[in-house]
Amino acid sequence: MDATPPKRAAPTRFPRLCVSAASGGGGKTLLCLGLARAFCEAGLSVKPFKKGPDYIDAAWLGRAAGGAEGTTATNLDPFFLDAPELVRLFARSMEGTGIAAAPAGAPRLGLIEGNRGLYDGLDTAGTCSTARLARILDCPLLLCLNAAKMTRTAVALLSGLIGFEPGLLFCGVVFNRVGSPRHEGALRRMVEVHLELPVLGALPRLEHDPLPERHMGIASTGEGLSAEADALLDELARLVRAHVDVDAVLAAAREAPPLPGVEEERGGETASQDAVVPPHISVSSLRAASPPESPKIRPRIGYVRDAAFWFYYPENLAALTAAGAELVPLALAEAPEHKECLWDTLDGLYLGGGFPEDYLPQLSGSPQLARVAALARAGLPVYAECGGLILLSRGMERDGAFWPLGGVLPLRAVWTPRPQGLGYVEGTVRAANPFFPVGLSLRGHEFHYSRCVREADAPAPALELSRGSGTGAAAAKGKKAGDGVVCGRTWGAYTHIFAPAVPCWAPSFVAAATAWRAGQR
Repeated sequence: MDATPPKRAAPTRFPRLCVSAASGGGGKTLLCLGLARAFCEAGLSVKPFKKGPDYIDAAWLGRAAGGAEGTTATNLDPFFLDAPELVRLFARSMEGTGIAAAPAGAPRLGLIEGNRGLYDGLDTAGTCSTARLARILDCPLLLCLNAAKMTRTAVALLSGLIGFEPGLLFCGVVFNRVGSPRHEGALRRMVEVHLELPVLGALPRLEHDPLPERHMGIASTGEGLSAEADALLDELARLVRAHVDVDAVLAAAREAPPLPGVEEERGGETASQDAVVPPHISVSSLRAASPPESPKIRPRIGYVRDAAFWFYYPENLAALTAAGAELVPLALAEAPEHKECLWDTLDGLYLGGGFPEDYLPQLSGSPQLARVAALARAGLPVYAECGGLILLSRGMERDGAFWPLGGVLPLRAVWTPRPQGLGYVEGTVRAANPFFPVGLSLRGHEFHYSRCVREADAPAPALELSRGSGTGAAAAKGKKAGDGVVCGRTWGAYTHIFAPAVPCWAPSFVAAATAWRAGQR
């Protein structure tokens, strides 16, 4: 069976490559990180992407592509954005324009890491799969195949992957977990005999996994990355350079066809980047939540970014800035004293996700947490996602101990060794709040190893779910599962949102912060 080679065309302004595999754990993260760092060390500019939803792999990809300073990785997710929007987001990110701009100008190579297996999606049609994203972007695919203890069977797997959906552009395969030079030679001969697919590398089986897993992904600390991250990434780059034809991989990316809808229009000029409203967003809700016109003073919205809280999509932060906010980075788990005065200058607070369960001794009873709780009770607009929800709950139970926390939300969190919510979320907003209009259809995702027990005084869930676990089943029999709670001007939920898919969120948040500022000043 023949692989479909990348289309030959004039050099693209958007050289790109997507790394995928037969399943999760196939080695694509290791290969992507090594390639990104190797390309950077060779003097190339790399723009990393992650087929979302994802925070941890995206953070590592950004670090690999940007060295010590880091480079923002962009999530590309067909669940949140339709095909034209995904193409526009990719083009903006590559060219360094728009809310997903790359920080160092126009990158020369877009490197996309897929998720799960190539064809794994939401349903039997593979909706939202990596294959779907590659088709939307007309992107060459590099397969990373775990070839442990197989030779000819590896060719059968490759044949199935290549032929399952005609029309995808496969540029090669890199074998992973190869046992010996003899094993590598056998694999290469099998592919030469049975397939017209370039073998671009063979990574050896390693005695120790350089990317150890933790309960929510790759092990990571301190704003997502440990102090040893760069040394690890340098090691991966050396591994990839030694066992992968990096020049051939780069050539495949540069032979990508014109980007659909962008380079094919206007003689290669970038098409319009005007926003398109996603099909699950009502136009009336967007009009109702228009941002204030050119505020003379930008409201200050703080966001906690430290070892415990660092799950923020860059697009969410950029959307707040574009809507008129001045963003103020803060810390809780490792709060420097000189920043304590910043809390009293805030007009809004964004509490993202992370690992608060690992920092309960530092958070419980801390003066900074008491200040956050006081601001929320006073009516400061606070948007809390997942870890932020836990932080503002009455407390968290873990390993037989109970740690009191913010006490703002009438919930009690319980840590569990297994995931309680994992995957996409769909729901309808049911509670009045500063961030979303009631009745809005909302899409997001969740990934949490805790569950919440509602206290007797807890209001009905803020989000009625048609998909997802949230904070659990509603109290009344026959009611749908729900997520989150609204108390005053505080929204807390396990659900993470992606701002480009919920265009009303940032303007509404900024409007609420502006109103708070006017009332306080």
